[in-house]
Amino acid sequence: MDKTQLPIPSHFEAQKVGEVWRVPYQERADLARDWAKTHDIKPAFEDKERICLLLIDVQNTFCIPGFELFVGGQSGTGAVEDNKRLCEFIYRNLGVISAIAPTLDTHTAMQIFHPIFWINAEGNHPTPAATNITPKDIEQGVWKVNPAVSYSLRSNYETLQNHALHYVKQLSQNGKYPLTVWFYHSMLGGIGHALVSAVEEAVFFHAIARDSQTQFEIKGNNPLTENYSVLRPEVLEGVGGTPLAQKNTRLIQQLLEFDKVIIAGQAKSHCVAWTIDDLLTEIQQIDPTLAQKIYILEDCTSPVVVPKVVDYTEQAESAFKKFAASGMHLVKSTQF
Repeated sequence: MDKTQLPIPSHFEAQKVGEVWRVPYQERADLARDWAKTHDIKPAFEDKERICLLLIDVQNTFCIPGFELFVGGQSGTGAVEDNKRLCEFIYRNLGVISAIAPTLDTHTAMQIFHPIFWINAEGNHPTPAATNITPKDIEQGVWKVNPAVSYSLRSNYETLQNHALHYVKQLSQNGKYPLTVWFYHSMLGGIGHALVSAVEEAVFFHAIARDSQTQFEIKGNNPLTENYSVLRPEVLEGVGGTPLAQKNTRLIQQLLEFDKVIIAGQAKSHCVAWTIDDLLTEIQQIDPTLAQKIYILEDCTSPVVVPKVVDYTEQAESAFKKFAASGMHLVKSTQF
């Protein structure tokens, strides 16, 4: 996409990417219309090659230092630096990105991966980020479902306890990460749920300049399963094979209809990796050559690293090697 690259608008301030602020929508809308006229940017519906930019969870909760699950990567500033490059990528390639689809991790307090969902024999909740819950933990009574949660979720306690054991067993059988208890994050109605301000501004600027509605994708609001991937939850069936959640077949079909799909976001080891892995599974069932239309901006994503606690860098790199071997393209944001 080199021949169509544009200059970066003067309103973009790279030093503010790690901060939260209000986007001045009308001012940016006026600038975007003028920008489109000045640079002869056509409406997206005129694109001969249709390109989608899929942004995974580029939200304050993951991307702003000091927020709940800041993805610092091994450098400690990972998500901030990733988003500087991401914003510049969007502005430079404004004229060829047909559509932008940001995913929004969306949670409430009483979900299976939050501390309040679990208690031990002393009535204490697990320590976030430092606790993985295994089938053995539940079977031995190390952790059990908080009875108060069953009331709030309008579920029978025994049923909920049986689901919890079934759930963690399914995770291990399916080769998923163990159930990690996370800090409360991406809380619906909270500031952490919002897109990073600088990215939101770039996405909005794109929507106006290209006459292309931003397609927001909500994920993760089912209290009984995790949803690292936007394409499907970690577990689809409950006890006895009862439906728990469904794949996002609509989005899968939409993505595969584009000529190119570019993927960036957080975190490389979790929501980005699992989304791409689920997309690859679908591709391999339809036509393996479709993998060649997927482009991953490897300099716009970082793995989960909690110093002295966990480091998922190795798992992230392994997943990305698998994606490259399938025919997907690992590229830098400056290579387009």
